[in-house]
Amino acid sequence: MSAFNCSKPAERAAGLREAVAAVRRGELVVLPTDTVYGIGADAFAPAAVARLLEAKGRGRNMPSPVLVGSLADLDALVDDLPQVARELVAAFWPGGLTVVARHKPSLAWDLGDTSGTVAVRMPDHPVALDLLRATGPLAVSSANLTGKPSPQDCGSAQGMLGDAVAVYLDGGPTEAAVPSSIVDVTGEVPVLVRAGAISAMRLREVAPGLRER
Repeated sequence: MSAFNCSKPAERAAGLREAVAAVRRGELVVLPTDTVYGIGADAFAPAAVARLLEAKGRGRNMPSPVLVGSLADLDALVDDLPQVARELVAAFWPGGLTVVARHKPSLAWDLGDTSGTVAVRMPDHPVALDLLRATGPLAVSSANLTGKPSPQDCGSAQGMLGDAVAVYLDGGPTEAAVPSSIVDVTGEVPVLVRAGAISAMRLREVAPGLRER
């Protein structure tokens, strides 16, 4: 287990190299995002995703979201993204918006019991984006034990997850403990599944038909 202070350029570069290597080995990494710290694994390595869920004490009934580093990655993952979803993504990515969409049935992954959907977000954090652009899509969930508060600093994540994680990327405190807002775009109208970093009012400026669950 290694931790890297990403406020120091040389240490950040070394940490990103180690994190990329760990992901490729099927190991877990902790990374900062614009909401809270996340624990990540290769989205296309089922054993690594299972390790992530186990580290959190989380069952398959709570599948992991996926973080991406580009819009091209989103298009590679999902089928038939509706226009309203593209408008929401254009307005709020990178940032605190997660969209739930139908994933391509051909994808060789196992994120848990997803019923053919995937929750996708592009975080607004330079360390996270650098990592994602090097690794490709990562299965990422908040870096806490299930039932415990989501961590706003790397030390809190490390205190909960310990040696279950190979590499910790310390990007300093996150701006807020507010999670992303989740919008389901699999139906005829978008549905706000979870209110979070982006208010329903702001979302409706782009998607006036947004319903709240």
